[in-house]
Amino acid sequence: MDKTSVARLCRVSWRTVGRACERVVATELDPDRLDGLFRIGVDEISWRRHHKYLTLVVDHDRGVVVWGAQGRDSATLDEFFDELGPERNQQIEAVSLDLGPAFIKSVRAEGHAPNAVICADPFHVVKLVGDALDEVRRDLWNQLRKLPGDRWAKDFKGSRWALLKNPEDLTDGQAAKLATIKRTKGGIWRAYEMKEQFRAIFAGDLTPAQAGELLDRWCARAQRSRLAPFVKAAKTMRHRRDLILNAIEHGLSNGRVEGLNTKVRLIVRRAYGFHSADAALALVMLGAGPIDLKLPHEHPAAHTAA
Repeated sequence: MDKTSVARLCRVSWRTVGRACERVVATELDPDRLDGLFRIGVDEISWRRHHKYLTLVVDHDRGVVVWGAQGRDSATLDEFFDELGPERNQQIEAVSLDLGPAFIKSVRAEGHAPNAVICADPFHVVKLVGDALDEVRRDLWNQLRKLPGDRWAKDFKGSRWALLKNPEDLTDGQAAKLATIKRTKGGIWRAYEMKEQFRAIFAGDLTPAQAGELLDRWCARAQRSRLAPFVKAAKTMRHRRDLILNAIEHGLSNGRVEGLNTKVRLIVRRAYGFHSADAALALVMLGAGPIDLKLPHEHPAAHTAA
């Protein structure tokens, strides 16, 4: 529940609720939570407006948040590896993350994760291509609005989700809109085809070699497309090719991380009004971290006394 309701229920101040959460996390957080980490996921999440972020590290095998800190740059993740220490750093086998350079720089730093394979999260990779398609759509929309009359702009209006959603998830109206776009052909349809072709690289049961061949073909087509957003996306895919194929080979994604992020966003929204990153992180650890809270009557000592 939100902090204001807790304050009213327990008849304490609003700030006391935050301090209580921080104290509980300090005493109940599993001290061995950083032991036995082999596959981890790294992502950032906003806890307050104006670019206030937390960096969270998730254990893929246990499905819990094991570490967090304020910030989202390489120095922030450096703190995690410093706390982990050289011996436990060597045990990490794989790290999933988005394509941002900050986290990649930290993982590749000397002594941080020398034996780890870096896997680019497929969701973020496909989203990058989806963003390129949306940019092409916006450019076309702005061009149509400048034409005399409004017929073409009206026909194209409402096409965003018809283009961005997966074909199997389209409503009847969106499917009809997509069929209309297909008949017009042009750059927007080529952009849509490239989006679907790229998504198929991750949707199929492909070997890394097969996926690598399809990825190279896609990059070649995108660079010849004369669509600036796709040319830019192709450069990124070529630059991060090894990371993308690592994700396919090891079957690792940030899906579990994103699932926990959804839970974290709900926690942050319910407890709106954090004044410090420590208070926000405390609630995240309470809701998604390795904390096994027991009420006083649930402790073994209470049953013995009874």
